[in-house]
Amino acid sequence: MSETPRPGDAAGDPSPHPQQPPAGSAYPPPTPGAGFPPPPGAYPYARRKHNDATTAMVLGIVSVSGAFICAVPVLMAPFAWYMGAKAEREIDASNGALDGRGEASAGKILGIIGTVLLVLAIAAIVVVVVLSLTVDGFWDDDYDTYESVVGALGSLGSLSTR
Repeated sequence: MSETPRPGDAAGDPSPHPQQPPAGSAYPPPTPGAGFPPPPGAYPYARRKHNDATTAMVLGIVSVSGAFICAVPVLMAPFAWYMGAKAEREIDASNGALDGRGEASAGKILGIIGTVLLVLAIAAIVVVVVLSLTVDGFWDDDYDTYESVVGALGSLGSLSTR
């Protein structure tokens, strides 16, 4: 007598789902890649943030915000620009192993802005020094001009009250 095996028998399982759902569950376990995140450890490596990316961003923020408070922090802007550009190149060359491109780009852009502010400040200092050395009386106070301006403003005020 030949008997046909029933579904789930060890001799041969004709059912399309050989896995049984866990006890108490009406649904089978989710299939990986079907809209669910992969299980932990599924990637051969974990993406880590590039150290110089964060450093470049912090240097850029400090240099640009410090440029308006005091002049010393703006000296860090070229370093933020350099470190941000270097971190971007290394992140691109890592083929996805490194993360932090946004921070690196922010540091590079803020470094560029801070470097422009630094160059403008240096140019203003050079202009003032050159003018003070070449123009006679550049630093002299001209009280006659000050008094004439105040007198003119005072006369305007007296004309409007008449």
